[in-house]
This record gives sequence, structure tokens and C-alpha cells, in this order.
Amino acid sequence: MDRTVRLGKTDLAVSAVGIGTNSWGTGRNADAALQATYQAALDVGITFFDTAELYQFGGSERTLGLFLPATSGRWSVASKFFPWPWRLSRGALHAALRRSLDRLAIPKVDLYMTHYPLFPVSIETWMAELARCVQEGLARTVGVSNYSADQLRRAHAALAARGVTLASNEVEYSLLKRDVERNGVAAACKELGVTLIAYRPLARGVLAGKFSAANPPGGLRGASFTRGFLTRMQPLVELVGQTAKARGKTPSQVALNWLLCKGALPIPGAHNPDRVRENAGAMGWELTEAEVQALDAEGDRLRRGA
Repeated sequence: MDRTVRLGKTDLAVSAVGIGTNSWGTGRNADAALQATYQAALDVGITFFDTAELYQFGGSERTLGLFLPATSGRWSVASKFFPWPWRLSRGALHAALRRSLDRLAIPKVDLYMTHYPLFPVSIETWMAELARCVQEGLARTVGVSNYSADQLRRAHAALAARGVTLASNEVEYSLLKRDVERNGVAAACKELGVTLIAYRPLARGVLAGKFSAANPPGGLRGASFTRGFLTRMQPLVELVGQTAKARGKTPSQVALNWLLCKGALPIPGAHNPDRVRENAGAMGWELTEAEVQALDAEGDRLRRGA
């Protein structure tokens, strides 16, 4: 399996696995530690970094802005505009991108996305602004995030009318969260030649084997991953682990490779070099069709409650 992929039908090639930087810049991770993580990513061929103005209220972008200028040409960075309901003017997106570029300390972002399809501003209006960003050289490619199949088609058509290609749709997707396979989003992405970028690809650590009914997470995460939920998920987690052992891989690498086999680009989080190197181990090999089908079947069984 290739270690790089092209975003949709654009000419932008990025690493097949990226890094989600949602929690970078919180203050709990020293800049030096994150810089080591960033450098380790480049060293192992992970060069795609996903951020957003919303992440840590700009803190994620500012943290990346400490690292990106010194390694020019070795990375690709994506950021997102959040369409708050009070952002009604066409120029809001354009102005937000300029602020993001200031925080990132770069002249152009490789991929710029709308974070959600919120109203009252229409999808077509925001797509016109994304096209403007490409035409003015502020963004190399553009995409969307959390768009339904119908919304994706509207965005694709609106950009195409302006001669701009829709590169991606960033959605939650993992072995434990496969809604995009059932609601038409994955099919629409394939039909339109749009890359599906998968956030939370390890289901917040569940697929990495970090949690179990005997060891549930604390805090807000624990409200979603209750002991009952983790008990129901255990057969799938065990199958991931068994597949990993048979392959000489880790559970995380199997879960990420499953997404690669589905044609998605996963962006797991990482806060230390060891995690980055483990994530990179998901690239360069491929689960067999039988292994993918077995994982799919176990996930389907759990969804049906069998």
C-alpha cells in the first residue's frame, strides 16, 4: 500500500496517515515535547497535519506555527473555518483564513475546509468563498467537514461551477463508527472522487486497547465509554488484537490500516514520538480481504446486537 495519497482529484499528495492536532496547544503539552513529536512525524514520513481555528481557540494553529516555517516544503497542513451562526458575511471565511495563516506563520494553507454545514448561510455561499481563497493563492486545495452525502454533492457542484475541485470531506470514521458506510457519505465521496479524511480513527483510544470494562476512561470520555459500552465492544477489540498479533503489528496499526483499505485517510492524534512511530507503522502493508471482511462482520454483529 502506498505511503502517500492524492487528495481527491487534486495534485496535492500527502502522507497516507496524518496527525490530528485537536489538543495541541492546550498548555498541558510543552512546546519542546510537541516539537519532538512533530519532527518524529516528518522523520517517519507522516507529513499531513490537520488543525482548525476552533482547536484550543487558535492554540493548535499557533503551536504548529512554531514548527512549520523551519521545515518549509516537508509538510502539508489543513485547517478549517467554523461557520458560527453570527458569521453572516461572505468575507468572514476569507478573513478567518488570513487569521489562521498568521497563527500558522505560513503564506498559504494546503487544504482549507468548512468545519460544519451550519445555517443560516448557504453551502453555496461558503463554497464561493473557498473558491476565492484558492483563486487568491491563500489555499492550495479546499474541502468540507461533517457534510452529508447531499451536502457534499451541493458543495462539489458549487465549487465545480467556479472551476475549483472539492478535495475532501473530513468525518468521524473508525471500526466503531461506520455511519458513513450506511448513510451514503462514503459512496458519494467515491462517486465524486473526494477523499474521505477520518477523524477519531482509533475511537478515542478504544481500538488501541487503552480501555476495557475493567479499565474505563475517566473524565468526559468516561461518559461515552461506559463499562456497558466497553463490554459490548470487547469482541471487536479482541479481534483487532488477534489480527495484530498474527501480523506482528499493534492494534492501532490494524485499526488504521483497515481505514486505509477502505480508501480513507486517517488522522489519529499523537503527543509523543513513540505514538507517531506506531501510527506510521500502519503504512506500507495491507490487510487481506478476508481480514477486512472479518473485522467488518464483527462490527456488523455488534451493531445488530447479536
